[in-house]
Amino acid sequence: MAKPKTVYVCDNCGQESAKWLGRCPSCGQWNTYKEITIHPAASSPRESAADIVLSGKAKKPQPVLLRNVSATDVPRINLHDTELNRVLGGGLVPGSLVLIGGEPGIGKSTLLLQTVLSLPQKVLYVSGEESEAQIKLRADRIGQASDQCLLLCDTSLEQIFTQIKNTHPDIVIVDSIQTLQSESVDSSPGSITQIRECTAALLKFAKETSTPVIIVGHITKDGSIAGPKVLEHIVDCVLQFEGDRNYFYRILRAHKNRFGSTSELGIYEMRSGGLRAVENPSEMLISQNDNSLSGIAIAAAMEGVRPFLIEVQALVSTAAYGTPQRSATGFDLRRLNMLLAVLEKRVGFKLAAKDVFLNIAGGLRVTDPAIDLAVMSAVLSSNVDTPIERSVALAGEIGLSGEIRPVVRIAQRIAEAEKLGFQRFIMPEQNMKSLESQPKHIELVPVKTVTEALRALFG
Repeated sequence: MAKPKTVYVCDNCGQESAKWLGRCPSCGQWNTYKEITIHPAASSPRESAADIVLSGKAKKPQPVLLRNVSATDVPRINLHDTELNRVLGGGLVPGSLVLIGGEPGIGKSTLLLQTVLSLPQKVLYVSGEESEAQIKLRADRIGQASDQCLLLCDTSLEQIFTQIKNTHPDIVIVDSIQTLQSESVDSSPGSITQIRECTAALLKFAKETSTPVIIVGHITKDGSIAGPKVLEHIVDCVLQFEGDRNYFYRILRAHKNRFGSTSELGIYEMRSGGLRAVENPSEMLISQNDNSLSGIAIAAAMEGVRPFLIEVQALVSTAAYGTPQRSATGFDLRRLNMLLAVLEKRVGFKLAAKDVFLNIAGGLRVTDPAIDLAVMSAVLSSNVDTPIERSVALAGEIGLSGEIRPVVRIAQRIAEAEKLGFQRFIMPEQNMKSLESQPKHIELVPVKTVTEALRALFG
């Protein structure tokens, strides 16, 4: 009988080697090789798990001319969730493999369960982490019922494909990929080989039967999807479910999407009865306090093609311990230091001996450079203890020389501010050329430099 063989597999890219290497020659990462034992039974030819369903149905691919390929739009499956449909690019594509990752307890299973309970299609919900009773309790808490949702609590990939062959579902959901185990691979669930082989079998099934498959993935301590990096390469769409447990809001981002844009954003509110899609995030991110307080500015930000207004809060105080502190929540701290240097060099305000704290309300993390003007205005407002009018919205990127640089999609930002009842909009002067029409219910204030913007705010 042949002896088991030991190989080393890179945890990042899946490259195999006969001996351990400190650095992977394929991806260049250090200390990523893991030892895996392959038994003779695992390498012997046998029927794969996906072949249980595909036997007699799969056709061998043949080469075709590119001009003969039909590229018509594939009808998408409506998930009856506006936020999830937007992030996916308009709905779920038949035959696609979607990966959803997120921290434990963030709401991945709740999102998928409440989605499948509202679908008219037959759905097979495979859970390797919970029992039928636990899923039933969550469904009762959500308050939805469906006659088309089938539950299967099993971790054997072969048994899952056997049930798929018997039930013929329209959509398959696997929660989670790290709990599956295939008999063709002699290793524990969650190992690199198991994740790779199980995902490849699900991909083969999805592509050859045009059945969409959604899988849930765990994440590591640094926030990346657990398992080999090849897992994110072979799937069609990678969604990240983010959020702070101290807040009620969750954000769904698309890090990879072969059928849509990767810059879309979905916002949910966690409630006792499940997740609620937030249709208008601007009202959520802006406090309804009418009192005029210093250190608050409203910025018109963009996430993909979706505009929303956010509240930027700043606090400037005298450094009590000699060394001034710089703290930013939801904003890049290095960019904050750059804006403070511009404010001191180009405007003349000395903040070297003062503490500066910045916060983006709502627990969001914003990378849009167009909120630079709002950040600087909030800092200056707190420094001089002068409030900014609540009817003013701002958008503009600040350069090192103190100029206000143009931003993208200025028309959508203005329309969002006008819809929420803002009366003035401070914007870069260069963006005025791209406006096709002037808004009727909001005043546009074009500015060239930081000095002009601050003069328009504080007089």
